Amino acid sequence: MATSRPTTASHTHPVDGFHDMTSKDYYADSYAHFGIHEEMLKDSVRTGSYRSAIVNNAHLFKGKTVLDVGCGTGILSMFAAKAGASHVVGIDMSNIIDQAQKIIEANNFKDTITLVKGKLEEADLPIKQFDIIISEWMGYFLLYESMLDTVLLARDKYLKPNGHIFPDSAAMYIAAIEDQDYKEEKINFWDNVYGFDFSCIKDIALREPLVDTVDLKSVVTDPCMIKHIDLTTARKEDLSFEAPFTLTATRNDYVHAFLAWFDISFECTHKKVKFSTGPHAQYTHWKQTVFYTPSTITVSEGESITGRLTCAPNERNNRDLDISISYKTPRDHEATMQYKMY
Repeated sequence: MATSRPTTASHTHPVDGFHDMTSKDYYADSYAHFGIHEEMLKDSVRTGSYRSAIVNNAHLFKGKTVLDVGCGTGILSMFAAKAGASHVVGIDMSNIIDQAQKIIEANNFKDTITLVKGKLEEADLPIKQFDIIISEWMGYFLLYESMLDTVLLARDKYLKPNGHIFPDSAAMYIAAIEDQDYKEEKINFWDNVYGFDFSCIKDIALREPLVDTVDLKSVVTDPCMIKHIDLTTARKEDLSFEAPFTLTATRNDYVHAFLAWFDISFECTHKKVKFSTGPHAQYTHWKQTVFYTPSTITVSEGESITGRLTCAPNERNNRDLDISISYKTPRDHEATMQYKMY
């Protein structure tokens, strides 16, 4: 597994208008800082896929009204305007929208794009019905800190009948991986810290999924799709789910963790656009999500690991996730692990 470091925003070079923000403000409004948007914009798979889906399907946008949910710096709004939209409304509750307004004006889109600061649930939008909704709502493990519930609300409240959503399809996958070296570094490290027993932290470390990039050669089973979301019909209740899985080993090996990723598709487009965040695909800032198991699983080629994954928003904070994975092999008893993404 490739070691990665969490992306941190440098506070030594704040953008104009943010010089009075304190660390408390940054925690309350983490998407205000340009560093996060820099990482997302530089993700060529993410941003390039949206550009291709919008600009290469300009016939869907020409003369149409577009709502950009969670518009951030306004890049998707500008793609839509460039594709010929008659008017675009971008909404975001983060202070980054103040910079987005300057960007919109600097690129001569102020007559085509209107930005609204606030929560979609409470906002009074200048247009009441839209032909198209665009949004980059995905989080780690697809649903962690995602805005999907807000996008579904926007769909039900503002999208015209037979309108389009960009993207309109998402699928989540799981596989098993061999990861002994990194598990030793991240999990078993706590057994002996400079000669002291820190193993009480080991259980906490096990239950917190790791977001990182995984080499394809570490994957020891076929993948299994555990969730498909059709954004044209999905309900908020669908974001809590339980899914069975069967993972067939492709070689004799050991399993130290389960690996999850997602694929995104713009199915409504004439020229289909898709991208994956899996270990087989080009790097994205979403990376993959690793769920370490307490004990090592032994698998032989052709043998299956069967199990179930459940996922639900945390009751105290619906941006966080409670995830449970139960699993067994023909030679092992069923085991269950509870994970928290927070």
